[in-house]
Amino acid sequence: MSGEPREWRGAARRPELLDDPAADPAAVLASLKDVARANRFLGGTAAPLRRLDELLRSVPAGTTLTLLDVGTGDGDIPRAAQARAARAGITLRLLAVERHPAAARHAARDGGITALLADAAALPLASRSVDLVLCSQLLHHFRGPALTEIVAELARVAGLGVVIAELRPNRIAAAGLWLASYPLRFQSVSRRDGVTSVLRGFTPAALRQACAQAGVNAEVRTHSMFRVTAAWRSAGSNGGATPPGAR
Repeated sequence: MSGEPREWRGAARRPELLDDPAADPAAVLASLKDVARANRFLGGTAAPLRRLDELLRSVPAGTTLTLLDVGTGDGDIPRAAQARAARAGITLRLLAVERHPAAARHAARDGGITALLADAAALPLASRSVDLVLCSQLLHHFRGPALTEIVAELARVAGLGVVIAELRPNRIAAAGLWLASYPLRFQSVSRRDGVTSVLRGFTPAALRQACAQAGVNAEVRTHSMFRVTAAWRSAGSNGGATPPGAR
């Protein structure tokens, strides 16, 4: 893009702060707060909640389910999902996985989330041991076999269904995030990493392929604010792994 900021050069190939499990804890927490702010105002929360609504549509009021959020960060999206489900009479017990110790502690700060320090490609959970699995804005940090392993792990532990939410790569979206980061008061590293995250994101076709390579038949959709999601019901929850709208 002509006239783009110098900081954008090579952005799609540049590591992000959250790629490093040994990153400074204070910097990690500040970055996660910026991500949560972007989720709230720039569509990162709304898109996965819509897909979770579909998975919960046939769940009767009074039911209690477990929601696992892999790469939970601030824990803002599972908390929003819990509040939304409660309005439908459904109780969500929240479990989260993080590989940053500071992030895991932060996610569990009020006792509302049980946080595990673990690798997304080797979840320390039995198969089908949770009901719902959410994975938001984590997969763009991975490619190749590591990406396939993570998607397969999400599918393995879910008893009811899975929702993946990601960004779509688009330079207009990257520019919009860059500009919005100023009134949202992002720290400079979050501004830079936000652009990297967008440019590393998934087209619908790429996200569909990532799921297929892990043996999953996912329904992929685009959303406003350059968001993309994939969702499916777990094998056995309704006779086979199927997109949530296929019941």
